[in-house]
Amino acid sequence: MDWSNEEIEAIVADYLHMLTLELSGQTYSKTEHRRQLQPKLNDRSEGSVEFKHGNISAVMIDLGFPYIRGYKPRSNYQHQLTEVVASQVQAKQSLDQAALAAVQQPAAVPILADFAKVKTDAPQREHRAAGTTNPLNFQAVKRDYLEREAANRSLGVAGEEFVLQFEHWRLVELGQKRLADKVQHVSKIQGDGLGYDVLSFEADGRERLIEVKTTTFGKSTPFFVSRGELALSQQAKEQFHLYRLFEFRKEPRLFDLPGQLDLNCLLDPVTYRASFS
Repeated sequence: MDWSNEEIEAIVADYLHMLTLELSGQTYSKTEHRRQLQPKLNDRSEGSVEFKHGNISAVMIDLGFPYIRGYKPRSNYQHQLTEVVASQVQAKQSLDQAALAAVQQPAAVPILADFAKVKTDAPQREHRAAGTTNPLNFQAVKRDYLEREAANRSLGVAGEEFVLQFEHWRLVELGQKRLADKVQHVSKIQGDGLGYDVLSFEADGRERLIEVKTTTFGKSTPFFVSRGELALSQQAKEQFHLYRLFEFRKEPRLFDLPGQLDLNCLLDPVTYRASFS
């Protein structure tokens, strides 16, 4: 059964409230929010509510916002949902303020005891179903907070330094202490523009060229790549790796995209925003 406009209005309002709390660093209970939301819905199952939360996460990404941790974006949503989300986002000044503060906050390299738990699988590329909304159709309400976070130099440097530590650990674990000691922060030593940030190595001594992209938000958060990074990934596809760090402030994790970026991600041809749906 299709969701009524009243149900959509209610679940979007509750989602945006939770997101504002999360971005502000305030604790909240998803279970309690679900309990209070349920009477406003038409006997929706828990699975149906969870799926709609995922749809809202996808709309938030298209609007340039982070999404709520644990509500994986589901991109096959309909136009009615985009209109409701866009309208409520425009009216919610507290969400704007919380998002701006979150993406501009300085970052430091976290101390981690167990690097073995850091790496995880990359998201799989998905394709939008016919009839779903293109984010370019509602640029007027787009906030681009994800792009602003990508420009947070403090966060970027902290992520690169974290990867330096991770690579040193990885090579030591492979029994290559000599190579581990040669890992370099090339973007710091030689400057930006090389198309990668960290020079590391394979166990056999071959160079590994690592571009680092860091977010404090979820695994499916899109990131931005330059033309130079894309070109390097194509020209040096046997050596190039993009390490995507996510949930950096909470519990840093990363996944590895080796080789050509255009084969691993869906690239917006105008901005080179890389996403998985």
